[in-house]
Amino acid sequence: MKNFHATAVTLAVVALLSACSPDKPPVETRRPVRTSEIVYDATREANRYAGTVQSRFEVDQAFRVGGKVSRRLVDVGQVVREGDVLAVLDDSDYRLAEEAARQQWTAAVAVARQAESDRKRLGSLKADGSVSVADDEKAHSGAQSAQASEGALSRQLELAGNRVKYAVLRASRSGVVTAVRLEVGQVVAEGQPVVAIADPGTPEIVVDVPEDQLAAFKTARFKASLASSPDEHFELALREMSPQAAAQTRTYRARLKPVSARPLPLGATATLVTDRVISDAQVAAIPATALTQSGGRPAVWLVKRVGNEPVGSVDPMPVAVHGYRNDLALVSGLPAGGQVVTAGVQKMAPGLKVALPDAALDTTQQAAR
Repeated sequence: MKNFHATAVTLAVVALLSACSPDKPPVETRRPVRTSEIVYDATREANRYAGTVQSRFEVDQAFRVGGKVSRRLVDVGQVVREGDVLAVLDDSDYRLAEEAARQQWTAAVAVARQAESDRKRLGSLKADGSVSVADDEKAHSGAQSAQASEGALSRQLELAGNRVKYAVLRASRSGVVTAVRLEVGQVVAEGQPVVAIADPGTPEIVVDVPEDQLAAFKTARFKASLASSPDEHFELALREMSPQAAAQTRTYRARLKPVSARPLPLGATATLVTDRVISDAQVAAIPATALTQSGGRPAVWLVKRVGNEPVGSVDPMPVAVHGYRNDLALVSGLPAGGQVVTAGVQKMAPGLKVALPDAALDTTQQAAR
């Protein structure tokens, strides 16, 4: 009787457990992985350079005379047109010099007129023998000397007038003011750069190239992006390469212009990327994080997909490494179009079931249910 009751209890427990168990079999959990596709191309070399945006045409404006600044009419970033007044010097001394030159010229004009009048009068008296030949020649010489003095003082007056005009600094070209190096009350020297004006319509990217990369730089293709928009790239063409290295940095300055005209903010930071084919040998560029070792040789984890489904398994595959390009490794020996694991390679194992990025979310949700 006791055995009967024990058997009945056991059957009841089994029936209860069977009722609580799910009807569906448990879902196999696959490890989500990040992958990269194998694409073969010619061996290329890429380098990055930090540069700045500058104008092709930038002029340092300077006064043609020295003096004390009385007015400053521009600020950095201001747009000016050719002929606009930028700054003014105190021209009191130059006006006094001009007035003195004018007085000297006026006196010289009077002397020249008197000398010419004397020459004519003596010339008329020479006909009847009232004046000697020597006196006549002396009158001619005096008239010529007076005229030469009058001409010289006329030029000095013109120069004095020009110096008065030079006390006003005007823009020699249209553009935007990129630098102002003077203030009211400051005394500036003749020829001292005080205002810089750049043409914003001709932007260029300026970079410094090390000597060991100079030859490769000249034959490369160029793309650049700005720090303000790093995902927007545009092509450039090399316009000018300095023939001599800078004395301090021992680098060569290169100036590159956009292939298609485009506005660029002057002074902005730019990243220049060079790309050139160094060999026709076909290699695949994969993230360097995909590399591991198998049997002491470089290897990667190659994903074997199940049909067209975004799932599969991984196995180690030896590769030949031909070099590195920034954060990429150049390899060969892998099937084109294959997928290699690029993150967490230290957690992989032969035959491990994985889910590719397309199936990673679905697999996680199924395992949670």
